[in-house]
Amino acid sequence: MNALAATNRNFRKASRILGLDSKLEKSLLIPFREIKVECTIPKDDGTLVSYIGFRVQHDNARGPMKGGIRYHPEVDHDEVNALAQLMTWKTAVADIPYGGAKGGIGCIPKDLSISELERLTRVFTQKIHDLIGINTDVPAPDMGTNSQTMAWMLDEYSKFHGHSPAIVTGKPIDLGGSLGRDAATGRGVVYATGALLAEYGKNIKDLTFVIQGFGNVGAWAAKLIHEKGGKVIAVSDITGAVKNPNGLDIAALMNYKEATGTLTGFSGGDSMNSDELLTHECDVLIPCALGGVLNRENAEHIKAKFIIEAANHPTDPEADEILCKKGVVILPDIYANAGGVTVSYFEWVQNIQGFMWNEEKVNMELEKYMTNAFHNLKNMCKTHNCNLRMGAFTLGVNRVARATMLRGWEA
Repeated sequence: MNALAATNRNFRKASRILGLDSKLEKSLLIPFREIKVECTIPKDDGTLVSYIGFRVQHDNARGPMKGGIRYHPEVDHDEVNALAQLMTWKTAVADIPYGGAKGGIGCIPKDLSISELERLTRVFTQKIHDLIGINTDVPAPDMGTNSQTMAWMLDEYSKFHGHSPAIVTGKPIDLGGSLGRDAATGRGVVYATGALLAEYGKNIKDLTFVIQGFGNVGAWAAKLIHEKGGKVIAVSDITGAVKNPNGLDIAALMNYKEATGTLTGFSGGDSMNSDELLTHECDVLIPCALGGVLNRENAEHIKAKFIIEAANHPTDPEADEILCKKGVVILPDIYANAGGVTVSYFEWVQNIQGFMWNEEKVNMELEKYMTNAFHNLKNMCKTHNCNLRMGAFTLGVNRVARATMLRGWEA
């Protein structure tokens, strides 16, 4: 089941639990606006090449739409649509005053030079600049993009609209980016994990962790778990996988990867088959990479007691059912990885006020938001007698539905 079908299914289940009116349900599902643009740029060798870019603006009942821009070969209309909808529920779960959006360009970023990426970003921004805005739609980095991409977007947008630092989040610090933004998603994952484990009388320092994906989110999550005394016994990324039953030295592994660009050959652990990582013996499994990695083929073999969805849509619905029957506790993506968008909100607030926060304040506010969101989610689970995924979906959908009705959606 693709991401859009799975998201729609979860939404409809939440809608039934909440008893939403069928017309309101349909209204909440349909995106506010879908944008598809052709981005033609000259390559460094002078040849012209075209890429298709998307921006799906899903819902703005609770505030400006918010969501990342990803550069990836698998970017297509359905994926962007699903992720835009997920952002609507995610911002509502985190209780930040945003709606949901998502964008992307179907390309292979590593095959493009820096100057080609800049030209592509600027052309894409030119095509959508009149449809995004500080109070309309605020992009951010995602897979295949980074703070430099946001700097180019900010500069291009500002040519049309004047200096507008709040138009994008995830910017470089020198251009108004927030301290703590780089670590925000991974740090939020760790706060979410701590809140969940506390419900079960457990603590990060007493447990073993396996992390799939060692990019920004996975590396920060691993580092912070390691600092809290948790034992990270295996990690993987596209270059390979490494394990150590006594716990990996995460700082050394991060330095090794930065120096070599790979996890393979790290002396502080043994290499392992990446495919075996998800079914490795551990207390907590944290998928931080692509969607759909937990499926009906491997769900039966998962040994973790807790799964923290740091990636978007890592668990297929079939795997979800199998794992729930096994008693595995799954902390859903629309809550677990909301740390990034929460600190993006803090960045936007700082830009609008023209007053920047120190990192301690950013992290303190993030912990407060993640902890409050978890308690609200648990309350929905108790109210509707449902699992954490439906608790999160009912929380998010209910907030968006209430805002939509208060605004007078039938008028």
